[in-house]
This record gives sequence, C-alpha cells and structure tokens, in this order.
Amino acid sequence: MLGVLYVVATPIGNLQDITRRAVDVLSSVQMIAAEDTRRTRVLLDEIGVHGVTLVALHGHNEDQSAARVLDALQGGADVALVSDAGTPLLSDPGFDLVRRCWERRIQVLPIPGASALAAVLSVCPVPAGQFYFQGFLAARDTARRTQLEALLARQEAVLFFEAPHRIERCLMDIKELDPTRQIMLGREMTKRHESYLAGTPAELLGELRQTDSLRGEFVGVIEAGSDGGLALDVRNAMAVLASELPPSQAAKIGAALLGVNRRELYDLAIALRGPPSPG
Repeated sequence: MLGVLYVVATPIGNLQDITRRAVDVLSSVQMIAAEDTRRTRVLLDEIGVHGVTLVALHGHNEDQSAARVLDALQGGADVALVSDAGTPLLSDPGFDLVRRCWERRIQVLPIPGASALAAVLSVCPVPAGQFYFQGFLAARDTARRTQLEALLARQEAVLFFEAPHRIERCLMDIKELDPTRQIMLGREMTKRHESYLAGTPAELLGELRQTDSLRGEFVGVIEAGSDGGLALDVRNAMAVLASELPPSQAAKIGAALLGVNRRELYDLAIALRGPPSPG
C-alpha cells in the first residue's frame, strides 16, 4: 500500500497556534519533509515529537529530496510536508512533490491551519473581498517598479510579501505611481512585537521611519484600483502639469482638478521632473 502525503500548516509565529490535528499527524508520520529542518526541530520539540526522520526539502534541492520522499511514500510510509511557517506551497517549496504524488496516485491531504494571508485579511481595513496573491515582489528595483505598475492596475486588492530591507523602496515606488492608494502592512504577525499599519504610502513611510529596526517579513495588502485607470490618469495629468509648471503650482492645480491631496501631488511632481540637468 502507498503512504499518504500530508501537507501540514504550522504556526506563522506563535507556536501555540498549531492545531491538534497537526500535532497528531506530525506525531504519527514516519518522515517529515521540511523547508528548514532546524526551525522544524524547534516546533517538534515544543509539541513533544522525537525520533521522526527529517528531510530537508527547499528551493535548492527539491528535485532530489522529492525523489527520496516519493520512495518512502511508495514504500508505504506516511510523510508530512511542512514549510518554515504557515501553509506550504504559498510562496514555499513543495509543488513539485505534490504534483509528482498526484501523477503516481499517491493520496495528498491538507491539514489546514495558520496562514499569513488569512490572518492579515481578517484584520484588514482595506476592502479585499476579491484579491490577487502576488507572493514576494521582485528584488531588483527596476523589475519591482514594472511589477508594481501592473499590480496597481488590477481590479482586485493585491496581497504581497516583502523583505524588511526592501519595504521602504517598495513604498516609495507606490507613492510615486499612485500616492493616494491605501495599503495595509502586517509585520511580526502573531509574535510578541506584531504590528499593523494602514494608510497611504507616504503615511506608512513616515511611521516606518520612526521605527528603530525593521525586522521580520512584511505581508501587504494594496487597495484595488477604483476604475482601472485612475492611478495612471493621476500620473499622466501630473506629468503634463509638472512639465509646464513649478511643482508647487502643478500640485495646486492638480489637487483642484483631481481631488487628490496637494502634498502628495507635490511629491509626485518632484519625482516626475527628475534630477536637474547638469550645467
């Protein structure tokens, strides 16, 4: 008989968030495929699970590790797949293993539980009845900027992950592209120092810059575009005004015409004009 692959959600921070069913499964399987075996051992020690075989399965070795896990499953062993935190396969490795199990008619069962996406949506003041999940934004500035331009044009709210050392540059890009767009950020979720912020890009930048240290990955929710072209219309209108007028005048006229905060349009006008020409 074939074994069963259990896809097990684990806590995103607070270890008390693990479900009883997850504990039962992790206690009964013969093997656990983990994104980071060191972090998984901490969880296993917390719930009193010892002696189970741990196999590292991450983005750099998934092909080889999946083959080992498949051998165990085909030999009748039950296996649990876990990520560093939360629900596996949501921006985590494991898809290739799950796909290959389906191809071999090996049963794959979800053990639901903690999810950063569900957690942030449950406390989010930004409307997100329909949403698009981006995952991590591009690391390089130019690629991220291009990516954000497309995301801001979507008619659904956008959920994304961002690293702490890139969050300010990300917000600066959004501020330039659409200074009025509402954003919610969650950080250190379910942990001792968890925090949540909501507001325009400029407001969030102001709050983050008063923080001594930015630790932990961010989960963000970007408000959906109200009519698909509003952000682009504001930017295009300000591009014309900024090319003909000083930033202060462009912002004053833009605020009257577009109904957008004057200070934010002033910042946009400065950005659109670019650095002064040499000489």
